[in-house]
This record gives sequence, structure tokens and C-alpha cells, in this order.
Amino acid sequence: IKENGLLTPVKLRKKEDGRYEIISGHRRRKACELAGRDTLTAEVLEVDRDTAVIMMVDSNLQRSNILPSEKAKSYKMKMDALRHQGKAVSSTLAQVGPKHSIEQIAEEANESRNQVKRYIRLNNLTPNLLQMVDDRKIAFTPAVELTYLTAEQQQTLCESIESQACTPSLSQAQKMKRFAQEGKLDANVIESIMAEEKPNQREKISVPMARLQGVIPRDLSPAKAQDYIVRAVTYYAQHLARQDKDSER
Repeated sequence: IKENGLLTPVKLRKKEDGRYEIISGHRRRKACELAGRDTLTAEVLEVDRDTAVIMMVDSNLQRSNILPSEKAKSYKMKMDALRHQGKAVSSTLAQVGPKHSIEQIAEEANESRNQVKRYIRLNNLTPNLLQMVDDRKIAFTPAVELTYLTAEQQQTLCESIESQACTPSLSQAQKMKRFAQEGKLDANVIESIMAEEKPNQREKISVPMARLQGVIPRDLSPAKAQDYIVRAVTYYAQHLARQDKDSER
């Protein structure tokens, strides 16, 4: 921008009070500010607020890196704007049958209808949990399950996450959702679910195959090799136990 100026004009809309608001180009405006420019090129469009919201969302969704919270808010804004526009559809268009707002969003965003609905549900998360989703501390699918918890339950969960230094897995999130829908999710239940051991938290021991060459038969499948090693370790543990007994006599 310093060298070539603003190549793509910012798009504006004149508001009802006579002032102007940016439809698309917020980052370009900020870039001009950082470049020390006092003015920028802009295009004024004659559109209503709902159309402006849809244009703004579509522009933002063109970015390569979009946080889950940004998608959630964008899809929700566009859905509300489309539904508001739908109220003013003429009787002729109504007979044709306008597309459902979510279906239209999904088609234009190249996502499935269910995926759009899941993103919109993220708006039900408290700011703390939503930030964890953006920070990739909580995966998208478990996060959707947590949207069925009340704000109070989500706050309790945040406290449990902090105290136990771990985030809920999909199965844990599904359990909390089920208990919440049954009216049984309280602080004790959340703490109990979060205290469950996750499969990826269990300690594992791995032994390089090079160390096992000449110790176990070569023709064993991985599953049979595992059984062979377990039996060998069990036998050796029994051998050590017998030695301890002999030494005590």
C-alpha cells in the first residue's frame, strides 16, 4: 500500500443517520492507517442493512485462515439477515419457495448443512470455552456437544478444566450433554466425568523391533507378537517372585 496505494477500494454503505459504515475492507483500512495514509479509495453501495451484513460475511469468509468463533458469528449473522429478508418475500416468490437460509449458506460456503448448523451452535459457548476452541485446546466436535450445557454448567466446566489441567474428550462432552439434558449435570458430575482417564492419557511402553530380534519368532503377526511379549513378561515376573521366596527361606 505504501508503494502502490490501495488497489481494491473499500466498500461502504450510507447508514440511516447519514454516516457511513464499512461493508468490506476493515483490514485494508487498518493497513492504510499503519502505512500513514489519511485517506483511502472507497466505493459507496446503495444497499440495506441485511444485504450489507451478507456482503460483509461473504467477504470475511474468503480469508484463508478463519477461526471457528469467526465462522460461528459470521454464519449466525448471515442466517439472521437472510431470514429477515425472507419475511419481505413477495407472494409470487413465496410460491416458488425460497431456499432455507441454512441451506443457502451451506451451498455458498461449500459446506454441508449440518456443518453450518454445528458452527452456528458454537455461539452458545461462553467466551472462555470459545477461546479454547480457537486455541485448539478443545476440538470442534466436543465443543459442539458442550453447547448444550447452560452458561452456569459451562463455567463450572471451565473451573474443572483449570483445576485438572485437561480438556474434555468427545465421549466426556457427550456424557455431559446427556446429563445436562436429563437435568442431572451439576458440579460433582462434571468433576467426576473430567476425572476419567482418557485413552490418550494412558502411559504406553514401546520397544524398538531391533531389540526384539532373536527374542521372539519372526513369523508372528503384530497382535500375536504382543501376546507373546505379555506372556513372556508374565512368566518372568513369576520367576522373579519365586526367586524372592527362595531367598527368604
